Amino acid sequence: MHELAIAEGILDAAIPEAQRHGAKRVLEVRLKIGELSGVLPYYMQECFRIAAAGTIAESAQLKIERIGVEILCRDCGYEGPVDRKKIRCPNCGSAELKLTRGREYYVDSLEVE
Repeated sequence: MHELAIAEGILDAAIPEAQRHGAKRVLEVRLKIGELSGVLPYYMQECFRIAAAGTIAESAQLKIERIGVEILCRDCGYEGPVDRKKIRCPNCGSAELKLTRGREYYVDSLEVE
């Protein structure tokens, strides 16, 4: 379950940043997670709760926004969203694609007190 390691990494970055700004508590952590990142939101929620126990982020809410899959078609030049279950160019049907969004995951912002 790599979500626990990811949650620990998020807290390793978020807590010092919050403290650097004089925060006593982290109230909310906002994540953006790509649909093809391999990070599962349900497990991320559970692992975040476990990793945050005993820290200034213990009661923080984890808000997750999913990032859709987007491609660049090398054949017709289409740039935009694509169905993640059927990754083909919606314009020409080509499989000659470059993935431009959908694999990333990152902390978008923090809310602190």
